[in-house]
Amino acid sequence: MSRKDIYLAVGVFAVAFLVPVFLKDSYFRHVLIMVFLWTVLGVAWNLLAGYTGQVSFGHASFFGVGAYASGLLFSHLGLSPWWGMAAGGLVAVVFAVPMGLVCFRLRGPYFALSMLALSEVLRLVATNWVGFTNGMVGILVIPTFRSKVPYYYIVGVMALVSVVVVIRIAGSKLGYWFLAIREDQDAAEAMGIPTTKFKLFSLCISAFFTGVAGSFYLNYMGFIDPSIVFSLPDISIMVILVAIIGGVGTVWGPALGAVVIVVLSEIVRNTIGEAHLLVMGLLVVAIIMFLPRGVGGWRFLRQRA
Repeated sequence: MSRKDIYLAVGVFAVAFLVPVFLKDSYFRHVLIMVFLWTVLGVAWNLLAGYTGQVSFGHASFFGVGAYASGLLFSHLGLSPWWGMAAGGLVAVVFAVPMGLVCFRLRGPYFALSMLALSEVLRLVATNWVGFTNGMVGILVIPTFRSKVPYYYIVGVMALVSVVVVIRIAGSKLGYWFLAIREDQDAAEAMGIPTTKFKLFSLCISAFFTGVAGSFYLNYMGFIDPSIVFSLPDISIMVILVAIIGGVGTVWGPALGAVVIVVLSEIVRNTIGEAHLLVMGLLVVAIIMFLPRGVGGWRFLRQRA
């Protein structure tokens, strides 16, 4: 990775930031906001799984924790949810550290399964701790902006920062240590690389971006409840699909996967209605079959980890 990759990222997002000037339709702006949001989530998951080889089935736990951290600061302390975005990322890291310290010392699928269990535990806690989280009533905040343009630029900057961070990591010693762990953990340990430490570091970066994305979701949508932000199919599985379709272990894969997933799902939902899940499933299978490396795996797009 080089500075050229960063300049390319800045250039691509600079062009994307001009879109609201020409695109006045609120619905299309919403679709693009969702593309940026899923880019952040896909980049975060891809850093952990694609670069360090630690697959997570429960990233909804960090997304939900980030959303609730921001929402609870608003509902209990009256702090603006925008200030709660940084808190959302930090609280997600706080949850990630003990999980990583315990599970990264084990081999096999323990981390993936523990993340799945953590997400479900947090959903049940948020549902039943009514006095603190409002349970299934959820948390409602008044949107700060009437226009979608400020949200577009805020989440666009978040997406740009996440991509640039991955580019910098991939071209650094840290990135090479991540790759060594992914390819052969025993060999990495034999070379003196503290694998648990660097896996934990990768998890913390991933959790932080995911938590910030969850906080933004609350600010943008104005409402959360446990079934939304801790959802296995709508968050954890979807973020995996974004990375797989775009290309796991590639810089631009999550962004491309976000475009494919969000745009296709909107087109299919608006044309065939309730059958859109079946059609989307078939499309995902077709993409995986004919593009096993993902859209970002094409030679002219690929920046393999």
